[in-house]
Amino acid sequence: MISVIIPVYNERETILEIIRRVRAEATPKEIVVVDDGSTDGTRDLLAGLSGDDVRVLLQPRNRGKGAAIRAGLAMARGDIVVVQDADLELNPDDYAALLAPLQAGTAEVVYGARFLLPQNREGYRLVSWLGNTLVTGWTNLLFGARLTDEATGYKVMRTALLRSLNLACDGFDFCAEVTAKLLLRGITIHEVPVRFNPRTYVEGKKIGWRDGIITLWVLLKFRCTGA
Repeated sequence: MISVIIPVYNERETILEIIRRVRAEATPKEIVVVDDGSTDGTRDLLAGLSGDDVRVLLQPRNRGKGAAIRAGLAMARGDIVVVQDADLELNPDDYAALLAPLQAGTAEVVYGARFLLPQNREGYRLVSWLGNTLVTGWTNLLFGARLTDEATGYKVMRTALLRSLNLACDGFDFCAEVTAKLLLRGITIHEVPVRFNPRTYVEGKKIGWRDGIITLWVLLKFRCTGA
């Protein structure tokens, strides 16, 4: 069984649809939804959803994506964790491709690489693509990696491995912390292409340039400290 952790903050328009799509995907799973202090009515939609396949945790205040994922990770019962953003940019129908290298024993960690499919760049803002390219290039330079998409939301690995990283970052820098700690251990990150439907800031996209600066700093900090 896999555990799908869905961190959510103010996603009233998409949360029920992403849960529906995750439920419809064929892999045996549990769904752990962590609401990170939403104020737009998302929490009302989540009320009463808990059941055999869905558990809902309501954080008392907004702390950030990393904090929400850590809270979900503490509840996870599956032996593999998939992090699923609630914004519909990534497609749960790609789970089979993401899980296959782990299940075959050919990879310890799998990232869903958005830009291995050229069509995924359509509709993606140039400044966002340049920012992602900068972060990924910086990662490869610091750690000697060969990634194409460090910032992808799809980071898939054994639950025990993710827990062993002793994660501490609360915000979007969670992604950089996970990547840095894996690469410092000498773990090769395997990438598979995934579908991508980018949304705009008008539609609710939350990550911004400040988060990119923080990510660059976090990667450098872990490279220098080795922690």
